Amino acid sequence: MPKFARRITQTSKKSYGMFAKAAGMAKEGRDIIHLELGQPVHDTPEHIKQAAIDALRGGHVHYSDLQGILPLREALAAKVRDYNRIEVSASEIMVTNGLTQASFAAFMALLDEGEEAVLLEPYYPQHLGKVEMAGAKPVLAPLDKAAGFAIRKDLIEPLITPRTRMIVLVNPSNPTGRVYSREELQALADLAIEHDLAVVSDEVYEQIVFDDGRHTSIASLPGMKERTVTMFAFTKAYAMDGWRLGYLAADKSMMPALMKITTTEVTHVNTFIQYGALAAVTGPASVLDEMVDDDCRKRDLVVSRLNQMPGVVCPRPEGTIYAFPDISRTGLTAQAAADAILEKVDVVVEAGSFYGGLGEHHLRICFGSQSYERLEEAMDRLSRFFNSL
Repeated sequence: MPKFARRITQTSKKSYGMFAKAAGMAKEGRDIIHLELGQPVHDTPEHIKQAAIDALRGGHVHYSDLQGILPLREALAAKVRDYNRIEVSASEIMVTNGLTQASFAAFMALLDEGEEAVLLEPYYPQHLGKVEMAGAKPVLAPLDKAAGFAIRKDLIEPLITPRTRMIVLVNPSNPTGRVYSREELQALADLAIEHDLAVVSDEVYEQIVFDDGRHTSIASLPGMKERTVTMFAFTKAYAMDGWRLGYLAADKSMMPALMKITTTEVTHVNTFIQYGALAAVTGPASVLDEMVDDDCRKRDLVVSRLNQMPGVVCPRPEGTIYAFPDISRTGLTAQAAADAILEKVDVVVEAGSFYGGLGEHHLRICFGSQSYERLEEAMDRLSRFFNSL
């Protein structure tokens, strides 16, 4: 047998959470409602699909710009300047195979073996795995759970050592649904500047913000553009998860290192789908508004119903497509509850402990992955479960 590399044998065991368990039960013919995957229920808007079809038929089927086609990068740079308030040019944009590839490139380019990256807990598990894949050590800094999983400088700074190279941020937050305030982000920026750290900022849910909230990109704060890799995707806002299409914004000084990773890995993103992305970013904003309004309506349903269930307390998410209810009053661990819910009422939710120890006694429930009617059925089933305890 071949000997596997240490990046496989000496890193955390890959876990797919509840998805794998539910897949087997679905094969048995059971009516499973999936609330564990962050998969938009909406279809990709028609004008986006048509643009990709037209590009395919128009002969855009060959190799193209390694960094992404120029018209798309120009449009994305304009969006990042206007919406995110980050002063970038088209040369500081890279089109990627989803935010997944963007984060892989950032970790591989900025981390050496034995160095450390600070992740805010609850964390996104893929980021932890990629930090390890780069040979670095993930260091978990707790958010302030009592204050709604807020960023606190005094909880992070003691964990910074001479080996620390970066802070990893997810804003809006998966799994908690928080949209961090400018004051919280400034505290994080102050740490990065004081300790000369990079920031890798996952902003895939930037446009899914509720109740007149405002998303702020940390790279827009003074002194942060030069040390931040900001990552975006078409996945959630435009319901393009299967397109595997994202992009990053980074200072021109970082782009050669990032491109050394991506061009070695995949050369460049599929050519003709980039024209679909161009149609998305230059098309009518109304398609985004309609999908976010639908997500907001479903959020209100889920939060209202969960708070009526015994032993469940669910704060209102400020953004994303996730609720993160606290079930500690039931006496069940997160995993035990998720397993029992699947077994007894055929609903798949994710255990909060999947996102680290601070997620214990929570469940992550995706309200963006089903229709309103299907969510009502899921809430009826969850109500039966919690009332039976």
